[in-house]
Amino acid sequence: MSRILIIDDEEDLVHLLKDSLEGKGHQVFTAYDGETGVKKARVQQPDLIILDIMMPGMDGYEVCRKIRDEVLCPILFLSAKQSEADKLRGLALGGDDFLIKPFSLKELMARIEAHLRREMRAIFLNQSHQRVWIHIGKLSVDLKSRQAKIDGNDLPLTRREFDILELLLMHPGQVFSREQIYEKVWGCDAEGDSSTVTEHMKNLRAKIAAFDPDTEYISTVWGIGYRFEKVMG
Repeated sequence: MSRILIIDDEEDLVHLLKDSLEGKGHQVFTAYDGETGVKKARVQQPDLIILDIMMPGMDGYEVCRKIRDEVLCPILFLSAKQSEADKLRGLALGGDDFLIKPFSLKELMARIEAHLRREMRAIFLNQSHQRVWIHIGKLSVDLKSRQAKIDGNDLPLTRREFDILELLLMHPGQVFSREQIYEKVWGCDAEGDSSTVTEHMKNLRAKIAAFDPDTEYISTVWGIGYRFEKVMG
């Protein structure tokens, strides 16, 4: 059973989601405004948050900004906003997924379960001590504590940026398409979500280049995707 927090001012939608999630055995908390959502996120420390963007007062972007450093669970945005800029803003603030209203309840449930499965896999791997330090060039990655350093400098990676780095790092030289990266990192159908991967990859590479501009750790294979280079060092 997972603990899920729903923050949305549409009461009918909240009730529908709450009933559906509780029917699958999850414990559900609800909030109908951003301020209450922030308080409940901090107190309950849920396993996943479903967060509406367009709410009166404090909107979903501000909620995400306020809780992201304290709440590490996946945040799935719901929004009637359809522009790519809106989606990328949510992801840049620390969101993990974005679903446009109106949406299929079946798709939402599939995405929720995929995020929760990935979280459980990460917890298992950490508890069973199967993750280790990896050193390539000036880059050092601790897959257990999910820390990355360049030449001793901490890389301030978001959870999804680290997930992408881990995926590529564990398969050096292998090319992954944007769709494959989305499916493996987010655990969901990648259709229409290549912009999500592109934005995360842009931020990840920029953070690495800030400390080691002379080394290309992740290269673009034009028309196909990305790969981690076999850096000497």
